[in-house]
Amino acid sequence: MPPTVIALAQINTTVGDFAGNSAKIRAQVERARAQGAKLVVFPELALSGYPPRDFLDMPEFLARAARALAELAQPAEWSRGVAVVVGFPEGAADAPPPSVYNSAALIEGGRVAAVGRKSLLPTYDVFDEARYFVPAGESTSAESPALGARLGLSICEDIWNDKRFWVKPRYERDPLDELRGQGAGLILNISASPYSLGKPALRERMLSSAARRHGVPIAYVNQVGGNDSLVFDGASMLVGQDGAVLARAPLFEEALLVADLETGRATVEEEPGRPRPPAAPPRARDPEAEAEELFRALSLGVRDYVRKCGFKSAVIGLSGGIDSALTACLAADALGRENVLGVAMPSRYSSQHSRDDARALAANLGVRFEEVAIEPMHAAYLAQLEQVLGGPLGDLAAQNVQARIRGQILMALSNELGGLVLSTGNKSELAVGYCTLYGDMAGGLAAIGDLPKTLVYQVARAANRRAGRELIPENTFTKPPSAELKPDQTDQDTLPSYDELDDILAAHIEERLPFDTIVARGHRPETVRRVLRMVIMSEYKRRQAAPVLKVTAKAFGEGRRFPIAHGYRY
Repeated sequence: MPPTVIALAQINTTVGDFAGNSAKIRAQVERARAQGAKLVVFPELALSGYPPRDFLDMPEFLARAARALAELAQPAEWSRGVAVVVGFPEGAADAPPPSVYNSAALIEGGRVAAVGRKSLLPTYDVFDEARYFVPAGESTSAESPALGARLGLSICEDIWNDKRFWVKPRYERDPLDELRGQGAGLILNISASPYSLGKPALRERMLSSAARRHGVPIAYVNQVGGNDSLVFDGASMLVGQDGAVLARAPLFEEALLVADLETGRATVEEEPGRPRPPAAPPRARDPEAEAEELFRALSLGVRDYVRKCGFKSAVIGLSGGIDSALTACLAADALGRENVLGVAMPSRYSSQHSRDDARALAANLGVRFEEVAIEPMHAAYLAQLEQVLGGPLGDLAAQNVQARIRGQILMALSNELGGLVLSTGNKSELAVGYCTLYGDMAGGLAAIGDLPKTLVYQVARAANRRAGRELIPENTFTKPPSAELKPDQTDQDTLPSYDELDDILAAHIEERLPFDTIVARGHRPETVRRVLRMVIMSEYKRRQAAPVLKVTAKAFGEGRRFPIAHGYRY
């Protein structure tokens, strides 16, 4: 019989911060124990933080992990009478290279009572676990004498291979089959599953299917928070043996979900002593709800990237356009308005309405605002280069000079004031190279670099709805998008309409459809060919771009790896 009361500790860990992560684990165990929990479960690699990447190649890193685990396992009042399951990197000198397992420790009675190792190692999209870990040869279940239950220990991908749920399973093995065959009465899955739009609902359907198929309850606990480009949404849950979700933790927030398996009663605590009912089921597909979810995901990603990189504030170039406006809203939400500096940098081509929109946005957000005119610097650049070239700069080079002057100003302010520059480019621009290296691409994080332009507008509307008032001026939504680098310029002078461009890009990048199939969606062959060629030829720019917060199925960055030099053409 599984333990009656269990707790799922959805925590936000920092890679390499063994002391800080251990302190969080202890604090959550104490809270859960006070509520009568007999089992407390933590996410994948919670002790070291996820993903540790090449830290796993360092013997000292693995030694610190081992020491931290040994300290957690020592008999102590904070853990008396409670079993704890925590993820950690396990160095194993007797294992084949790379001699490291992705493991889960069952701590009980002042010792590590059992260790389960991850069997299925993902090597797709952002995952590269076969580079770092050895796969377990068998799944592990363990009796918990104090609980009177056999627990099945599984780790993230181990549960993503239900052969009834997936049309084409990736692996031959199904660790849940193995654990059920060993008599496990409760499956634990500790996870660090990154967020993308639609993924929380997909996970819930998958876990429900697995619980029904195996006739066993599943306790799923997922990491929350941002680490580099990845945002982890949490959404931990307890699923009954009939597939019904008994309780859910919230999205994008640290939380302790405490549930009684017998009665189904559950509470969620985001702060000590402040319980609330569990989260509601995911809403049916709704553009407004999705935009709200994306805003929360990106805000969390910005907050944690800035904080975990040692910064406290952000610097943003405000053009009066929708991209910089949304980026500023995210930064103010994530960091607090007092920690955001918005900088307008008008040139001879900047419209008065864009200058007014930038100033109004800053006032609506309550962030600090400065205007630095670039005309004197722009004129000096052009004059000096004309002397070198014996004539004026060409049109494109002259436009890019303006963007690079702005990038230099932002980076100078970052150096002087200590704020991280957030670049403001969107996914559509990054895809086709409609951006300037060392100019508008300058910065430490591309906050909206995985949002297509059409989605930028939707998430920007969500920012205003969340505030219950106009943060982003209405004129910013309705005016034609423009870089304003020459007279009467609009984006559509160079690009197809964003509705058409984003559909072509989604088909190519996220759905990986061939040329003819994209054309069959209703696009002209010459337009598709031009867009795909721009994508291919812009890889060198993206390789030098700031890290992009991933929120779609396929983001630019580590999850999309194409060569720069090649001869493949459309």
